[in-house]
Amino acid sequence: MMDLEKTILKKGSIVPRLLLILGLAIFLCGEGYFGYQLHKLSGQQEEIKQDYSDVNNITLGVFSVEQWRDKVAGIVNHQIRDFTLTPKQKKELRKEVEQIILALIDKAEALVNKPKKTIDGKIKKFVIKTFVNTDKIREQVPGFATEILAKAYNPANKKQLSKTAMSKFDALERAEYLDSTVAATKAATDKVYKRYNVNSTEELNDKLISSLSRIRTATYNYSFAMLGCIVVVLSLWWIFRKRVELHATLFIMSLMFAFILLAVGLTASMIEVDARIKSLDFVLLGEHVTFENQVLFFQSKSILDVVKVLIAQPAVDSVLVGILILVFSILFPVMKLSATGIHLLSKRKIAENKIIKYFAFQSGKWSMADVIVIAILMVYIGLNGLLDSQLRSLNIKSDDLTVLTTHNTALQPGYIIFISFVLYGLILSTILKYITPYDAH
Repeated sequence: MMDLEKTILKKGSIVPRLLLILGLAIFLCGEGYFGYQLHKLSGQQEEIKQDYSDVNNITLGVFSVEQWRDKVAGIVNHQIRDFTLTPKQKKELRKEVEQIILALIDKAEALVNKPKKTIDGKIKKFVIKTFVNTDKIREQVPGFATEILAKAYNPANKKQLSKTAMSKFDALERAEYLDSTVAATKAATDKVYKRYNVNSTEELNDKLISSLSRIRTATYNYSFAMLGCIVVVLSLWWIFRKRVELHATLFIMSLMFAFILLAVGLTASMIEVDARIKSLDFVLLGEHVTFENQVLFFQSKSILDVVKVLIAQPAVDSVLVGILILVFSILFPVMKLSATGIHLLSKRKIAENKIIKYFAFQSGKWSMADVIVIAILMVYIGLNGLLDSQLRSLNIKSDDLTVLTTHNTALQPGYIIFISFVLYGLILSTILKYITPYDAH
C-alpha cells in the first residue's frame, strides 16, 4: 500500500516538472537567441567603429599631406577664381601699375640715350628720337594702367590664372602618389568605401553613424530582454519556494540561464574608449579650414579580448596577468556552475566529494568575476576623468583658431550582462545552500 502511494505521488510530480521544464526551455531558447543577437551585434558594432576610427583617424586628417593639399588647393582656386579688390585697393593698385610703367619708360629712354659706337646703333637712336615722343607716352600711362587692370579682371584670364596655379597642386598630387605609404593608405580607404558601397568619407560617416545608432538601440533591447528572462526565473523561485520536489529541476534550468549570461558577458564588448577632436577650425588666407571628428584613440574590448591580448604579449608579466584573469574570472565561474549542478543531481558519494564541494561552495572567494566588475567600473571612472582633463587642455577658442575635443568612452551592454551574471550567480549560490539535501559546509 505504501509503495503504491509513493508511486502515485512520484507520478503526480512528473507532470509539474515537465511543464516547468517546457516553460523554462522556451525562455531559455529566448535568452539564447537574445544573447546570440547581442554577441553578433556587439561584434558588428566593434567592426563598424573600428572602420570609422580608421577612416577618420587624425593621421588621415590633420596629419595628412593629402588632406592639406586638397583644402589648400580649394582655397587657392577659390581665391584666384573669385579674386576681387575694394575701390581703395583698386586705386592703390592703379598707382603701383602706373609707377611700374613709368619706370619701364624711363629705363627704355635711358637705354636709347646711351652713347652708341656702331653706325647701326646710331641710326636706331636717331629714328627713335625722331619718331617716338616719350612725353606723350607718359601722358597715356593712366590709360595703360586701366587697360591692364581690366584685362586682369577679365573672367577668361582669371580662369586661365586659376588653371596655372592649380597645375602646381596637380603636379604635387601626382608626385605624392608615388609614395608607397600614401598609396597603401588610399588602397585601404578605398577598400572600406567598397565594403560599404560609398564614394566619399562624408557618405561613409553618415552611413556608419546611422548603422551604429540602430545597432546601439538593438543591443540594449536584447540586453534587457535577457535580463527579463532572468527575472522570470527568479520569480519562479519565489512562486515555487515551497514546492521542494521542483527545486532540483528549477535549479538545473537556472544554471543553464547562468551559462548563457556568462558566455555573452565574456564575449561581448564591455568598455569602449574613444577620444577625438570634435572640430578643428582655423583661418587660412581669409577662409575657414575645418577638420571634424578626428579620432585620436579608439579601443573596444571584451574580457576574452583582453585575455588574448595579454597572453599574446612578449612580456612575462603581461602573460601572467592574462593567465590569472583566464583562470579566476573565466574558468572558476564555469567550474563553480558545473560543480553546483553535479552536487545537486549526484548521489551522496559524488556530491560530498571535496573537489565538487569546494567549487560549489568555497570557490566564490577565489573567483575574480566580481573583482573584474569593480575593476572595469573603476577603469571607466578613471578614464573618464583622465580624458576629460587631458582633452580639455586641448580646447582652444580664438578668432583664428578653434579646437573642440570630446570623448565617447562608455560601458557597453557586455558589462551589463556580466554584472548580471555575477549577481545572479550569488543568488544561485545562496539558493543552493537552502535546497541542498547534503552538507553545504
